[in-house]
Amino acid sequence: MLADFLIRNTLEVLTCAGPAPRRGSAQADARPIPRAAVAASQGRIVFIGFESLLEREVQLDPNAVVIDAHGGAVVPGFVDPHTHVVFAGDRREELRRRLTGTTYAEIAADGGGILGTVVATRAANEAALAAATRHRLDEMLRCGTTTCEAKSGYGLTMESELKMLQVIRALAADHAIEISPTFMGAHELPFEYREHRRTYIDLVIREMIPAVARQGLAEWCDVFCEFGVFTADESREILQAGRRAGMKLRIHAEEFGLSGGSEVAADLAVRSADHLIFVDKAGAQGLAAAGVVATLLPIASFYLKLGRFAPARMLIEHGVPVALATDVNPGGGFSPSMPFAMALGCFGMNLTFEEALVGATINAAYSLDCHDRVGSLEPGKQMDAVIVDGPAIDLVRVGAATIRAVIKKGKVVGPR
Repeated sequence: MLADFLIRNTLEVLTCAGPAPRRGSAQADARPIPRAAVAASQGRIVFIGFESLLEREVQLDPNAVVIDAHGGAVVPGFVDPHTHVVFAGDRREELRRRLTGTTYAEIAADGGGILGTVVATRAANEAALAAATRHRLDEMLRCGTTTCEAKSGYGLTMESELKMLQVIRALAADHAIEISPTFMGAHELPFEYREHRRTYIDLVIREMIPAVARQGLAEWCDVFCEFGVFTADESREILQAGRRAGMKLRIHAEEFGLSGGSEVAADLAVRSADHLIFVDKAGAQGLAAAGVVATLLPIASFYLKLGRFAPARMLIEHGVPVALATDVNPGGGFSPSMPFAMALGCFGMNLTFEEALVGATINAAYSLDCHDRVGSLEPGKQMDAVIVDGPAIDLVRVGAATIRAVIKKGKVVGPR
């Protein structure tokens, strides 16, 4: 077979190959191959195996790009399945307040939180919003993310929600990161509808969702099922409307308490239930039975100073596939780094390194329903990879320059 791209001289390649999603003991199966090579043609993997077999199996194009891993490890490009990367404004002052002991709820009651970002995002034009978002995507790329999800939800009007989704579409067309768009008009109740709750829910269901679907702007529909935001019944109604419009479903669930979000997730068999900091064993059993992925966001727990992380071990023990994400956002997702999410998964949620890696790659890809093309290194899939400057476990060395190169579709795209 002919190849135009090759990675050689590796310590090992953790392929994460095989069926998805991984659950239970299989969550730890990263499928390592020692001293392996990976070859690709036109952005697709054509060979992965012992480098000693390379010459027999692969013919290199005379102009092929050959990368020497210098004895480092190779892992799949990271998939970040939960981000609010599109926004305007700056809420770092809230971080300062949080460090003095002010809670998330108190900040929101003072007009901060999500609604603070809504004001800035509504005021920003598409060009400014796209420029700010591109910078954040570049940060994510340098940290090894090659595929991500991006939500609307900081507009909360028809015009502003469509503006956010149009920015996502434009960036997806020319940024190295592959982007999966999510409509989240049900992120919060806007100021102007605080006394007209039902009117806003009807606006989301009857006007926003159909408009988004007509323009083909979103693959997913999401809702924030939480105390003080949207109830379980309201969340179910909104998600059902999204499904009728042709969108796939995900849900913010049990972030600050047992809100009923995991029950909605199981009842509707959504693809992903996210946060799950307060999910209990009954909720885990329901998620497992319905085949729902638990997308966990340890960076948000860390920066929001919640004092606890999602019970990843319990979820795995109950057969729920676990994915990891950064939750990049202006209020609690201050890190663009999937390796940092993996480190917190290991040291805050008691995952093994291999479980965290699977959560950041193939299970994350399954969470976004793109596991057929990304999330693992195996023939036929995209040549999306991260070359580590050392053994793979060095990825959890927070703050160290452990990523030697980021590859997307057979092209080196980072670090820059």
